[in-house]
Amino acid sequence: MQATLYIIGIGPGDPDLLTIKAFNTLRHCPVVATPKATQHGHSTALSIVQQALPASELDEKEIVELHFPMKKIHLGQEPDPEVLQAWQDAAGKIFAILSQGRDVAFPTLGDPAIYSTGYYLYATMIEMHPEVRVQFVPGISAMSSCSATTRTPICLGDDMLAVIPATFSDSRLRQILENFDTIVLMKVHRVIDNLIGLLNELNLLDKATLVERVGMADERVLADLSAIDGQVHYFSTIIVRKK
Repeated sequence: MQATLYIIGIGPGDPDLLTIKAFNTLRHCPVVATPKATQHGHSTALSIVQQALPASELDEKEIVELHFPMKKIHLGQEPDPEVLQAWQDAAGKIFAILSQGRDVAFPTLGDPAIYSTGYYLYATMIEMHPEVRVQFVPGISAMSSCSATTRTPICLGDDMLAVIPATFSDSRLRQILENFDTIVLMKVHRVIDNLIGLLNELNLLDKATLVERVGMADERVLADLSAIDGQVHYFSTIIVRKK
């Protein structure tokens, strides 16, 4: 089999943040397989690709939308059966296309190395079909884009950096907030109220900035987290910088 699966980081939202390699790889592949969180929803990754590629080129490609349920995954534990089935279904569909000799692009938000569906797909594909060729194309991460938007460094000198999902238990989260100089909190939307309370308790509320939908048209920067009323969007990141 000569065809290749390309797992491509396409940045956090702004189509101008695609790397040249990501752009060229997307143009090269005749098939684009895009992840989406709900069966009948739309793919955010596909919307970015649609803005980046010329419509005339995109019209010539086959678009395959793949549903990946948004459920928590704990490393070292068996994933939810629905999630595992989704990974296997996606790998099966992509393998069928690769078997036809056609390269497949799988665009994923941010960088595939950071909390990305891309590596779950890769692991499943290699387990099912170890002969498949897979290449990764790194992308600009959400935290890098948040740093640029807020003109705030993530770490300098001997700063210690932690990048974590905010859904950690309070005890683990408290320990990390106390022991690191900069903390990037991802997946904050479901726990924002508890998170604000903990940051306030640790006197870190004024050190925290939330960026919502970074790189997108409706991007929002909130330097005063105490003013947050209600939920924030799924695409939200908080950077806590003590120094």
